[in-house]
Amino acid sequence: MFRWRNSYCLLPKKNQNEQKVIAYLSGRGIDKEIIQFCLESGRVYESAFHHNAVFVGMDEKDNPKYAAIRGTGTSFIGEANGSDKNYSFLIPAEKMSDKVHVFESAIDLLSYATMQKLDGKEWRTEHLLSLAGVYQPAKEIERSKVPAALTRFLKEHSDVKEIVLHLDNDRTGRLATKAIQTVVPKKYRVKDQPPT
Repeated sequence: MFRWRNSYCLLPKKNQNEQKVIAYLSGRGIDKEIIQFCLESGRVYESAFHHNAVFVGMDEKDNPKYAAIRGTGTSFIGEANGSDKNYSFLIPAEKMSDKVHVFESAIDLLSYATMQKLDGKEWRTEHLLSLAGVYQPAKEIERSKVPAALTRFLKEHSDVKEIVLHLDNDRTGRLATKAIQTVVPKKYRVKDQPPT
C-alpha cells in the first residue's frame, strides 16, 4: 500500500500491466473505449499483488480519495483503507450538464455508459456517479440523509437540476430510491430509472 499525492486513501500498488483488469471489464461487457478512458484517466487500474480491479474516486484536483476494489478472478469486494465515500467513483460530463445519473456501483455506472454508446449516444454528455455501494436509508425514510457522494457532488455542481436514479430493482434498491426521492431538496427533479 502507498499514498498517491496528498491523499489519505491508501491505494493498492499498481500492476505493471493491466491485462487482467481489461479482461475482467471486457468480460462484464464494458466497451473498450470506456475501459481505455478509465485506465488513461487513472479511474481504474489493476492492483499488483492480487490483480484486483481498483475503481478510484477523485476530488476536483484529481487526487484519489476513494477506491472500491473488486476481485477479477474471485468474488472479493472491498475498499482501500482511508476511502472517503464523499468522493466515490465518478465520470464527469465533458461539458456543462444539468443532469447526473446515480448508480450503486462503478460496474453499474460503466454498464450504463456502454449501453449509451451501443444506442449511438454520447456517453460523456451527462455526469455519471456511483454511490460506492448500497445506500442504507433510516428506518423512518423521512429521517434518511442524502448519500454522502451525492451531497458532495450536488454542492460542487450547482448547474445540476435533475437526478436520475438507476438503483437496483430489488427490495434494497427500491427502498433506497424511495428514500433519496424523499430527502433530496425539492429544487431537483428526481427520476427513477432502474436497470431492466
